Amino acid sequence: MIRIGLGYDIHRLVKGRKLILGGLEIPHSKGLMGHSDADVLLHAISDALLGAVSLGDIGAHFPDTDPQYRNASSLDLLKKVNALIKKNKFSINNIDTIIIAEEPKIIPYRKMMQKIIARALGVNPQMISVKAKTNEGLGDIGGKKAIAAYAIVLVNGGIKK
Repeated sequence: MIRIGLGYDIHRLVKGRKLILGGLEIPHSKGLMGHSDADVLLHAISDALLGAVSLGDIGAHFPDTDPQYRNASSLDLLKKVNALIKKNKFSINNIDTIIIAEEPKIIPYRKMMQKIIARALGVNPQMISVKAKTNEGLGDIGGKKAIAAYAIVLVNGGIKK
């Protein structure tokens, strides 16, 4: 059985936080506000994977009302999502993502993000695509107030009934 999942996340940029994207700390004057480390890319991937196998979304599994997830590593959460995917007998075919940010420039970090994500999911880095776009100065993202990410995944397998 082949399944597709789509994920999206957005977080506001604030002073006093580290900027974590794709499991990588990126030098920047602001970081993303959130209950966990607010890694929008990994949150979008997690949502896409959970959606592909009909397991809800990241908030259902790791609610921001639960203190155990305060400042949690989104990379650790992604690994837990991957365990759920495997438990349901699915495997990842590929993941395609887009980070939408005016700054910082993502291209210098893209390959490292792919490797980090692939390692967390136990797949080949060539199965992970990380792209970056700006919002052309429009809205909160264009005004350098937020960063967003989209992810689409293709999985196959599943529990036979």
